[in-house]
Amino acid sequence: MTNIKDGASYAPTSDAKKVVNAGEFCIAAAFLDHGHIYGQVNGLRDAGATLKYVYDPDSDRLKAFCEKYPEVQPVSDFETILTAPDVHMVCSAAVPSERAGIGLRVLQADKHYFTDKAPFTTLEQLEEVRQAVERTGRRYFVYYAERIHNDAAWRAGELIAQGAVGRVVQVLNIAPHRLNKASRPDWFFQKARYGGILTDIGSHQVEQFLTYAGAQDAAINFARVENFSHPDYPELEDFGEFSMTADNGASFYSRVDWYTPDGLRTWGDGRTFILGTTGSIELRKYIDITGNAPSSTLLLVDQHGEQREECLGQTGFPFFGQMILDCLEHTERAMRQKHIFMAAELSLRAQLLAEQSQQR
Repeated sequence: MTNIKDGASYAPTSDAKKVVNAGEFCIAAAFLDHGHIYGQVNGLRDAGATLKYVYDPDSDRLKAFCEKYPEVQPVSDFETILTAPDVHMVCSAAVPSERAGIGLRVLQADKHYFTDKAPFTTLEQLEEVRQAVERTGRRYFVYYAERIHNDAAWRAGELIAQGAVGRVVQVLNIAPHRLNKASRPDWFFQKARYGGILTDIGSHQVEQFLTYAGAQDAAINFARVENFSHPDYPELEDFGEFSMTADNGASFYSRVDWYTPDGLRTWGDGRTFILGTTGSIELRKYIDITGNAPSSTLLLVDQHGEQREECLGQTGFPFFGQMILDCLEHTERAMRQKHIFMAAELSLRAQLLAEQSQQR
């Protein structure tokens, strides 16, 4: 992470286990509208992927990317990447409303796609992509970074899979973010382009819930969005909350917002609370307030006692290597395609429910 006070520049690196040799899995980057593209590329390069090409219509963004990754070859049009025979996957962090359309072009070019979240801004886009994935057999991956690129969040998944807390019966996610209003592009404040706060930040939270609870679907109980204090940007939603009940009975509540105080040393005090039948986990994902920053802390309580684990820099972020192998071997180690789509669908449906509630 280059600036711990700016979530848009969140881009961890790690000493990950490389799952391929140079040239065996080649990637390209295109449409660099959000800084998360650097996290996406870092994760894949750390796992052994070879970065070959980059495209962006903005010369400043293109220059900055090439300075960061001097081995990359800039190209003058996106079609060059789509027709490149050596490219296995295209990474993109476009304006949210444009991500699905770009993904469709990538899938139709017989390549895998790795987009920043939120992957869609409408249910219609989701359905189009679902059909394209079935038709092409290519994968549509999403950078749900708050779990796959956070050490404590990843570690929690490992512990849950090992039975450390028994059956998960509730997940609570608190996800404040720093607005950094002056540095945001115009599209960030345009509802049709960013999709709403539950569609955007909320998709991270739903993905974590489904993973930790071992759920495949959920019913939405409640959803709310507000603009409490930004009348100068009437289409911005600065606060959102929602709750769900999973198909296996586990419950979920999340609050997402743009209210990180200026005095916090990181861009947000993201926390997750996981209740199981034999134990509980708390994640302090980016900072231990009045303690270390950055940090990635996991607190476990079970029948044996209390444990505190500093996870920062410890996991190697296995998701990225698993994703590479999924593409090469037609497996689903990293994340099932159905799971990816369900996380997006539930956040989209929660957003719609919140908007309908506002209109009443």
